[in-house]
Amino acid sequence: MIKTKGVVHFTIPVSDLARSEKFYTELLGFKFVRKNARMVFLQSGDDYFVLTYSENPIDPNRGDNHDIHTAFLVDPEEYDRSLEFLARNGVKVFLEQRREGASTFTGRSAYFHDPDRNVIELLDPTDG
Repeated sequence: MIKTKGVVHFTIPVSDLARSEKFYTELLGFKFVRKNARMVFLQSGDDYFVLTYSENPIDPNRGDNHDIHTAFLVDPEEYDRSLEFLARNGVKVFLEQRREGASTFTGRSAYFHDPDRNVIELLDPTDG
C-alpha cells in the first residue's frame, strides 16, 4: 500500500485561462503563483491548485447539481462577507446549506459556478 502525506495540488479544467485567472484571483482572491501557456498555478493558504486549459468540453454537473465540486475553507466572518461580495459581483449562489451531526464536513456551505460551470464550495466549518 502507498502511504501518501498530503495533496501537492489539484487541477480545475477551464476553457479560457485569462478569464479563469481573473475570476479566481480578482473575484475569489486566490494568490497567483505562476503560469505557462496551458496552466495557471494558484495558492489558497498553504495549498495549491492549477487552472488547466482543457480542449474537452467542461460540464461536470447537470443543472445545479454539485456532486463534482471543489471546496475551500473560509472563516465565519469571511463566509458572510463572501456571499455578499459574490452577489454584488453577479455570481449566483445556487445552494446554501448547513450540515451537522454525522456529516463528514459540518458547517455552512455555499455553492456557485465558475465561468466554465465548475462548482465551487465555500465552507465555514465552525457554523458561525
